[in-house]
Amino acid sequence: MERARSTSSPSLVSRTVEIDAPAFAAVFDALPAPRTTWNAPDDALVLGSGAAATLTGRGADRFADVRTAATDLFDSGDVHAGTEAARPRVFGGFAFHVGSCDGDPWKPFPEARFVLPRVQVTFADNGIWLTVNAIGANASVDDVEDRLEAEAERISGIDATAERPARPGIIASHRTTSREAWRTGVEAAVDRIRGGDLQKVVLAQALEAELSAPFPRAATLERLAEKYPDCHRYYFEPDGDDRGSAFFGATPERLVALRGRTVETDALAGTTGRGETPEEDEWLSRELLDDAKNVHEHQLVAETVCDQLKPFAASISAGDRRVRRLATVQHLHTPITAELDDDRHVLELVEALHPTPAVGGLPPDRALDTIREAEPFDRGWYAAPVGWIDAAGNGAFAVAIRSAVARPRRATLFAGVGLVADSDPDREWDEVQLKYRPILDELEDVSDGRGENLGTAEAAEVTDDT
Repeated sequence: MERARSTSSPSLVSRTVEIDAPAFAAVFDALPAPRTTWNAPDDALVLGSGAAATLTGRGADRFADVRTAATDLFDSGDVHAGTEAARPRVFGGFAFHVGSCDGDPWKPFPEARFVLPRVQVTFADNGIWLTVNAIGANASVDDVEDRLEAEAERISGIDATAERPARPGIIASHRTTSREAWRTGVEAAVDRIRGGDLQKVVLAQALEAELSAPFPRAATLERLAEKYPDCHRYYFEPDGDDRGSAFFGATPERLVALRGRTVETDALAGTTGRGETPEEDEWLSRELLDDAKNVHEHQLVAETVCDQLKPFAASISAGDRRVRRLATVQHLHTPITAELDDDRHVLELVEALHPTPAVGGLPPDRALDTIREAEPFDRGWYAAPVGWIDAAGNGAFAVAIRSAVARPRRATLFAGVGLVADSDPDREWDEVQLKYRPILDELEDVSDGRGENLGTAEAAEVTDDT
């Protein structure tokens, strides 16, 4: 087993200053890799560059190992943050399960990786803040302050006149799961559910898209932020990847947020599309709330999340089930809050909650076995926890759905659905295609007339594995 580690001995020096800076995309394009971004409805937009420290892990102990490494990293430090949003944090994520990063496109991504950026630019409500972090016995306050001054001058001088690049367009796509194989896998899973071996399982697909132009990283992130302001947006470049890989997405599903002893999480399961008119949209919403299959799937998730929190909580409160509307889909959503019975590190809760039944299944071990048997691709970081940790052990994590791995001329998209006893293979297939749309919409060049229906394999050339 590979233990989580910091690439430098912990001795943190961090300084922050408010700066004048151009817009996000200009700063993103000017900063060196590896780059990281994090943005959530209740959090500032953070853009990190470089790695003052990298924490990695592998195997079943990856959550505990990263927790230990992060605690060691932050234990000794000289930190002047200027504002809370710009405080030093480590950003990263985990593999969905052990061994799921072994194949393409996941080989550059460890099973756990978190980065303390060398340079962090925070776009907050109270200004734009530059943070410089340094680690190790040779890191000095004078050196960090000199670097802070130099970086502030460099960033303020960035040319911000470039136009936003167009969406790249898709030449061809390739499905790793054919429709016939999907039907066989879903029917087998439903048989296991009806036989009592499973209560629920989530099966996913992967779609590989060949791009007609280089992937426009900053522009894609900006477009996702504009279209999905209520979602968690994330972007991670691995270290030392000469192919220029990046994992990114815009997920509506929060796994957990911890501040002090207050926990916030969600049950998000049950899906329908959006209507073409307000009346149709409302009809679909009401139908979703009344649909027995979706309500049953959702209730399994909500009850399990509460059960997973019980060992840590003094109290748990679940809100009313409601419909959450996004640009392309609507979901059943139940907000859940808890007060902990003691001080906890956010990764204790992450490990306890992952995978939720919304992306794994019940019972968890049997569902995971079914996923491994049925899915002809590695999940990697798809549907796994991504987020941040600070010095107090607080943090926020999302479930990395509505996501893709992008390389300069290729993207691999992931989407899945929850199966219960009355699931229909064809309806579940259609739901998967709907869930590709957030990323597909930002890759397709609709101006050429070929991209409108690629999610349902009608527009560009799409091939299936058999």
